[in-house]
Amino acid sequence: MIINMGKEKNNKVIVEFKDVVKKYGEGYAVQYANNHVDFTINEGEFVVILGQSGAGKSTVLNMLGGMDVPTSGTVVVDGQTVSSMNDNQLSEYRAKTIGFIFQFYNLLPSLTAYENVALTKTIVKNAQDPGKMLEAVGLANDKHKFPSQMSGGEQQRVSIARALAKNPSVILGDEPTGALDSETGVIVLELLQKMCREEHKTVILVTHNADIARCADKIIRMKNGKVREIKINDNPVPVREVEW
Repeated sequence: MIINMGKEKNNKVIVEFKDVVKKYGEGYAVQYANNHVDFTINEGEFVVILGQSGAGKSTVLNMLGGMDVPTSGTVVVDGQTVSSMNDNQLSEYRAKTIGFIFQFYNLLPSLTAYENVALTKTIVKNAQDPGKMLEAVGLANDKHKFPSQMSGGEQQRVSIARALAKNPSVILGDEPTGALDSETGVIVLELLQKMCREEHKTVILVTHNADIARCADKIIRMKNGKVREIKINDNPVPVREVEW
């Protein structure tokens, strides 16, 4: 593994993968989705996990989100050892610690934007006000619209508002701009970068798009289930300055 180190911007580690293995099958049929993966992520970092399809990045994201568990090794997020949690503990962890942003939004079509964000109140007791969260993503005037009445970029911003409403420590994005045109993708990424800079949220995105990595504080490159390079970016490029 090649590690290019620059100056860390925040020394508080919020995510740690320690010798994480995720494998399927046994003997000659064994396949490694993650093969002895090690990395740390600091609080408030904008991180891109970069790699082609099959690199193992989505498996990392699923274990960070408590949706999958490693075969061996340790996953720690915000002081919690996620890799040793039982099902009930994982449910609570997903509810309180993690905000999810998916490629295809996962909004309920029968609910308005406001109602989709307000669902977080059924998950966590101290959920943020849905109206304020929609205002934060620039949709204050669209809260009564249904998903079918909104563009893809607007729906993605609703999903970001929903993630933020839980007031999570870590926001995870699975190709969050993959279904968007370039201009709308810029708007979404600017919003996520702003969350890091102004709200000190830790944002972790998985993508195959190397352009997005130029905006990140840290880039973790994966190939064939292994971390091939970790790069600290001392001068992340503002999203608007990236050529898409």
